[in-house]
Amino acid sequence: MSLTAVTKSFGAVRAVDGLTLAIPRGQTVALLGPNGAGKSTTIGMLLGLIPPDSGKTAIFGIDPGQAVRQGLAGAMPQEGGLIPRVTIRELLTFIAGTYRAPLPLEQVLALAQMTGLENRRVDKLSGGQAQRVRFAMALVGDPDLIVLDEPTAALDVEARREFWNGMRTLTGRGKTVLFSTHYLDEADEQADRVVVVDRGHVVADGTSTDIKKIVALTTVSVTAVGEVAWLGDLPGVTRLEVRGDRVHLRSADPDATVMALAQAGAVRNLEVTPADLEDAFVALTAKETV
Repeated sequence: MSLTAVTKSFGAVRAVDGLTLAIPRGQTVALLGPNGAGKSTTIGMLLGLIPPDSGKTAIFGIDPGQAVRQGLAGAMPQEGGLIPRVTIRELLTFIAGTYRAPLPLEQVLALAQMTGLENRRVDKLSGGQAQRVRFAMALVGDPDLIVLDEPTAALDVEARREFWNGMRTLTGRGKTVLFSTHYLDEADEQADRVVVVDRGHVVADGTSTDIKKIVALTTVSVTAVGEVAWLGDLPGVTRLEVRGDRVHLRSADPDATVMALAQAGAVRNLEVTPADLEDAFVALTAKETV
């Protein structure tokens, strides 16, 4: 799938600004970005739901709308109404009838962790169960590309774990997966590749490890009492955060920061933590005025 120099504006707001992205078959890609970064608009254009103002989109080399109609792509929106007063079985059977070679119902239910719930009415489901129905709907056509917009937003911790177990079954079969999420641990653990967008642009693209290296920040934490503002002036320190009696220093040169702390001798319980994906995300998407 690919987006080439796509743009989209809504009135005076440029939601996507010349974004280019290509994802080869079999890759699992996390699309990250703050609210308003253009993630959902990008996904909408990829699926042919939103026409770009300029640029090109394609799924497996063909028009996105055609790819969806052929069952090559399946999508799970973050939100969306479900047909009321029908059972899960009835809903999925109806959708399966629109595809040439749908997955067997039992397999879809197992992948979506809904086995045993198929006779329950859709309008009687919890938020998490409704989210799993949306996932099942995306899988019915046995698509080669699965696009998921905040797929675990309504799920608890255990349900999230079960969801990703099911996803690993699909990716093990060579499916291509693009998902957006606000759970950065999911991107870190589940994605082969992480794409960070901000203000309509791709600002970082690579493995989770690559993204962390771009920022190259380490957190040096210490326990300190009294005035701590001076710690922000230590070599390498770019930001200071105080949480209780702990001071967290974001440093681009942790060796120099630690050496200066040792010389000062006024701190205790020193801890050095390498940057994680959340650190990188915050640094990459920070507004210029911050």
